[in-house]
Amino acid sequence: MTSKDTCEIYCFDAVKVDRIQKGLQTEDIVSIVQLFKSLADENRAKTVYALCQDQELCVCDIANIIGASVATTSHHLRALYKQGIVKYRKEGKMAFYSLIDDHVKKIMMMAIEYKKEEKIND
Repeated sequence: MTSKDTCEIYCFDAVKVDRIQKGLQTEDIVSIVQLFKSLADENRAKTVYALCQDQELCVCDIANIIGASVATTSHHLRALYKQGIVKYRKEGKMAFYSLIDDHVKKIMMMAIEYKKEEKIND
């Protein structure tokens, strides 16, 4: 960081700061951080991306898509389940996973679009 990218004096807009702080709910931010931490792992991000492409996939399908073992994939799916990102259903001996709702899909697809646009603008 250089002096060009910081304020040279300490001064803030108390009205703006107060307004924004009042809208900033710490528990919401903590939940958002947990969501992004869950997606920050490459295998979990690939898993969520795969589930964005198809409404429901079994653990074996996901393992093959992301190039991981069934055990590793199951571990990541459990983490996503605990964070409320995916749900599952059992059909006999098979476990099928899907996204809990469309919000995560929108976040994932927006992130992909953002990165694509960023590359174009470089």
